[in-house]
This record gives sequence, C-alpha cells and structure tokens, in this order.
Amino acid sequence: MEKHFVSNKDESARIFKNDIFEFLSKVHWTVPLIVYIPIIGYLMYRSIEIFEVNWFENLILFPTGLFVWSFVEYILHRFVFHYHPKAGWAKKLHWTFHGVHHDYPQDSKRLVMPPAVSIPLAILFFAIFSFIFGPALVNPFFAGFLLGYLFYDILHYAIHHFAFKAKWLHALKSHHMKHHYIEPDEGFGVSSPLWDLMFGTTFSSKK
Repeated sequence: MEKHFVSNKDESARIFKNDIFEFLSKVHWTVPLIVYIPIIGYLMYRSIEIFEVNWFENLILFPTGLFVWSFVEYILHRFVFHYHPKAGWAKKLHWTFHGVHHDYPQDSKRLVMPPAVSIPLAILFFAIFSFIFGPALVNPFFAGFLLGYLFYDILHYAIHHFAFKAKWLHALKSHHMKHHYIEPDEGFGVSSPLWDLMFGTTFSSKK
C-alpha cells in the first residue's frame, strides 16, 4: 500500500524560517476553546438581550448554523485543502496550510487551526452571513456555526490522539483515519460523514 505520511510520531516539521511565524503556526488544542466559547456566548447574549430575537428563531437558527458549518467544513476540506495546484509557489502554500498535516498527521501542535488563520476567516464568514441574515438573526446562526467549527477542531485533535469507546466516535475516527492512511482524496468530512455520502466521496467497501 502506498505510504501517505512522512512520520506517524508526535513531531513537527518546520514551516517558516521566521521564528514568530513558526511559533504562531503551532497551537495547543485548548486555544480554540478559550477564544471561541466566549464569542459564542456573546453572540447569544446579543441575540437574546440586545436584538431580542424570539426563542423560536433562536431555536431554528442555532442548529441551522451547526448544519451549515458541516457543509462548509466539507467544501473547504475537499476543494481548498485538497486542491492540487501545479505552480511551485502554490504547491508550497498548499503544503503550508494542509499538506504538512498529511505528512505529519500526529503532530499535536498542528491539529487545530491557529487563531491567526481562524479569526480572519471567522470575520469573513460573519460579514457574509450578516449580509444574508441581517444584524439580528446573524447572531444565533453564527453562534451555531462557530460551535460547529469548535466541535470540528476539538474532535479533529481527539480523533488523532484519543481512543474512543462510543461507537459513533469510533466510526468518525475510522472514517478520518482512512482519509489519512488509505485514500486522501476521499472521506473529507471530519465531524460528519454526511456530505461524503451525499456527494459520493466516501470509501468503497474494497478499500
């Protein structure tokens, strides 16, 4: 079987010559929790206390945000992180953002997204969804969206470093491990295999 990784140890490859950039590229798995849980809470506060969004709209929009995240996660992973560029500079950029994770899949410091990348992306998505939903309804929707991202990020770390007893978590771990060690161009869903099933990118029974 073709080898799809360089090292399966918890070790890192240097990405940047600049020491500051290199430091910022490594993140402890608790950092997204520290950054985004207060933001999710504040968004729900804005929704309920400031904009007085009713309970029914909150109840609908929050899980809708979760669901939309799962789709965005799939699209980003499949079409951005696994895009195969031809230009040399583009290949290097692609390796910096995602290829290094496939080469060093057990690197515990590069399993969650650095805030230097996730925060600008969050601002961009918030601006897009604000245009769609307006200043009030965007709050419960984006709170759910961020919770989906947070679940994905922490689950991704856990999949690589924890053993699961729950069947559904074990199934997610198996799905993602196949993506790393058997066929990297299939199985793009991390927090859910739903979109792989819908778009035909799940693994064949032979593999």
